Amino acid sequence: MVTLRALALADAPALTRVYSGASIRHTTGQPLTLDQAHEKIRAALARAAETPRAQWSWGIVTEDELIGLISLRRRTPVMGTISYILRDDSWGHGYATYAAHHVVSAAFTTAGLTRLEAMHHPDNPASGRVLVKAGFTRIGTSDRPGDDGTAIPYELYALDATDT
Repeated sequence: MVTLRALALADAPALTRVYSGASIRHTTGQPLTLDQAHEKIRAALARAAETPRAQWSWGIVTEDELIGLISLRRRTPVMGTISYILRDDSWGHGYATYAAHHVVSAAFTTAGLTRLEAMHHPDNPASGRVLVKAGFTRIGTSDRPGDDGTAIPYELYALDATDT
């Protein structure tokens, strides 16, 4: 069983495991240190107290173990983005899809958004499958700078509240 919950400072060691190995191949490429994990959690807790709220972050937990993180960010009054990362040994079990479904629901109810967008690295098609299962539709690409300065065409997806 998988659940979503608020992050806690005690999650920092588990978060360093999430942000390591193959999981970070298409992100920063750098593992998260314990100090960085503590700071990431402190920032998420501070954003949770803001009014109006612009960002939500949840730990993805299975069997009382933090295996990932999923976030919802308000980009405009009505549009938001979601992002997620899972520890590489938890891939392929539907955890990201489960989390994405729940965050989509929260975005269109609690956060009052009417549109969501998400993107993934072109070498990570599994993330695109998660988005499609959560109701998103591929709408094109968005160039992002690579480490060498060349443009990387990230796959771009969208979901409107009227489509759910």
